[in-house]
Amino acid sequence: MSSNIKVQRTCRYCNREFEARTTVTLYCSNECSKRAYKARKRAEKIELSKSQAGALRFKTLDDLNVKEYLSISETCLLLSISRWTLWRAIKNRTLIAAKIGRRTLIRRSDLNKLFEPQAPFPPEPPEEPLKPIPAENLRRFDITESYTLTEIQEKYGISESALANLIQRNRIPKIKKGWYTYVPKKMIDELLK
Repeated sequence: MSSNIKVQRTCRYCNREFEARTTVTLYCSNECSKRAYKARKRAEKIELSKSQAGALRFKTLDDLNVKEYLSISETCLLLSISRWTLWRAIKNRTLIAAKIGRRTLIRRSDLNKLFEPQAPFPPEPPEEPLKPIPAENLRRFDITESYTLTEIQEKYGISESALANLIQRNRIPKIKKGWYTYVPKKMIDELLK
């Protein structure tokens, strides 16, 4: 049965005006109807996913409240902090952590003590002071009695970074001439023999 009714409506999807033939028509075309249906279904799925994620998060927080030992990621989730913040707290010794194999675990009681007022941990011992430079190292040396850095690497099979660390740690004097850096043979031979 056809209808002679003509009602001016606005499409709920594209907001264009159209002439409807029934009083219950919501969309201007079948295309707009399909697109609105897909958008509605997509919104329902997103809402369902959000509610499930929220329920899962509260469930995991309840599970974490029961555990005695927590991993780094569990502690971050429980305290709502980043991994770097937690690692800084461990490094600064505000929080005690134990390394077992490849895992780092934090005791729940230590985590609770973190929020109780108490005396801070004792500071770490100071680093070992640099050795004083012996008097014979301070004077200049002759280039004929010295190695270049490449000669040392080839002779002793040592890498460039290891050699640089060795020279810096032992405060070995260097002379730079042109492309080459020279160090005394006597000191290098004593260290690397």
